[in-house]
Amino acid sequence: MKFAHETLSRRWTRRCFASAAALALAGAALAAAPVGNTPTPLRPNLLVIVADDLGFSDLGCYGGEIQTPHLDALAGAGVRFTQFYNTGRCWPTRASLLTGYYAQEVRRDTVPGVRSGAAGQRPAWAPLLPERLRPLRYRAYHAGKWHVDGPVLAGGFDRSYRVEDHDRYFAPRAHYEDDVALPPVRPEDGYYSSTAIADRAIAYLREHAAQTPEQPFFLYLCFLAPHFPLQAPAADIARYRERYRAGWNVVRQERHRRLTELGLPHYGLSPLEPEVGPPYHFPEALAALGPGEVNRPRPWVELTEAQREFQALKMAIHAAMVDRMDREIGRVLAELKARGWFENTAIFFLSDNGASAEIMVRGDGHDPAAAAGGPGSFLCLGPGWSSAANTPFRRHKTWVHEGGIATPLIVHWPRGLRARGEYRHTPGHVCDLAPTLLELAGGRWENAPGAPALTGRSLVPVLAADAPVAREALWWLHEGHRALRVGDWKLVAAAGQPWEGQLLPLPRFLLEGGTNAMVTIQAGRLVPIPFGLMMDPRTGRIRVRYVDIESEMYQTLAAYMIRLKPEDFDQPGMLAALAKAGHLSEPEFVARFGPLVGRG
Repeated sequence: MKFAHETLSRRWTRRCFASAAALALAGAALAAAPVGNTPTPLRPNLLVIVADDLGFSDLGCYGGEIQTPHLDALAGAGVRFTQFYNTGRCWPTRASLLTGYYAQEVRRDTVPGVRSGAAGQRPAWAPLLPERLRPLRYRAYHAGKWHVDGPVLAGGFDRSYRVEDHDRYFAPRAHYEDDVALPPVRPEDGYYSSTAIADRAIAYLREHAAQTPEQPFFLYLCFLAPHFPLQAPAADIARYRERYRAGWNVVRQERHRRLTELGLPHYGLSPLEPEVGPPYHFPEALAALGPGEVNRPRPWVELTEAQREFQALKMAIHAAMVDRMDREIGRVLAELKARGWFENTAIFFLSDNGASAEIMVRGDGHDPAAAAGGPGSFLCLGPGWSSAANTPFRRHKTWVHEGGIATPLIVHWPRGLRARGEYRHTPGHVCDLAPTLLELAGGRWENAPGAPALTGRSLVPVLAADAPVAREALWWLHEGHRALRVGDWKLVAAAGQPWEGQLLPLPRFLLEGGTNAMVTIQAGRLVPIPFGLMMDPRTGRIRVRYVDIESEMYQTLAAYMIRLKPEDFDQPGMLAALAKAGHLSEPEFVARFGPLVGRG
């Protein structure tokens, strides 16, 4: 059986790139490059791989049933983070990853009264990571999704294949080579996004070997998968066609069991939220998709037979997209091995946000008569399967509950990491990646004039051992959803909703129980659930740990946090002040920080 990558871009590549003289010259050089004798630079090569809308438990190494052997192998020979966070949405995550700051700080997520969000422009003091790597003689390559303000090459990249059409996996109309538009792909060209992105990444690696083998490289590899529309080669879908007939309730239980067997923290399995649907309401999309679509995660047994059939097929396509992405990653890894670069390439894999509950129809629309998963269909995962993909957490992309912001993070670097198959429980944020990568490259972070202090923290010490990172807080804000994590405490609120309190798992003594919710907020005060069952994963012993949140620290923190409005989150220094709030008396807090939260 031939899979898509064997034939997919040959005709398309000839048609799209043969007219580009520079690329033709590069291709001639590639053919002459000796594969096995490429010099290896002393500094590590850097490879960052970003999936789009991947759930926390979609990978095999994070409890999933989808076949992801290449990523699983990286995890088994590297480290996995259990409490790593993105921003809950595509473009804020990518801005934060490449700059080292929260997206709001660089105007790439909404700041009230300021041009920001998806249309925001980074300030001059916020260059992208390749510009910081350039003085260290790194070459920088990009392949796939961009979703950052400005042209790719203006951000310091030397080569780029950018896919701007996110609605057509088989025939994109908008894609670019080095920021120059390419001809639209025709349906008969045999194109599939994940394979084409890997093809370009491999081409850039071969070009690097031919032209600048003595220099290290940074490859930023960004797949569109498994973002909607759910589209994949038919042969890939067939591998999973029967797998999901048991439904999302069963799949969630199976994934949760495997998470525990793998030794990941014993998170309680969150309950399904039958009244929480897509973040945006498009009734015309539901009508176009037909009676098989459901926009709430209802119990599987309550669905009609037609709905169960339709929903099981959707998850099979999602699985096929993840499976295909893993195989394309495997081809890129094989190229690194053939060049002798694999041992000294630091590889980071993560997702830009959690799985998506969105249901919409864009692009060429949805043809109910077309083959599901083909170019004529436009299907979305929806809240039922998104809840399964985000196991064990609740909520989805766009929310800042754990389901929206928790991501796998796999780090693999044979030459630099002694750890093999270990976990890292230290919390981290996507803004930590730029300073981490710069330190691995041997660079030093230098702020441009007018820049605030660096938000991200280097995780290099954490890669060596599970050590705490010196920071006062982590915070999130997106479309009115907001959260603040201080130590192992997290307060979170959906847009327009009151704050909820949550005690997150500790590295040694981990929560054993339903939702991990250890506190509620009543009348402006944190009210404890009397106790939680805790388990030491190394001994298996269970003990009762009383949750002492009557202390001034937590009550003072909560008293001010629950008054916060979304626009408060951009006030300079406010969050750091709140993180320290418990160490001050209430009068001292009001006197010092009251103006920032509308008090005093």
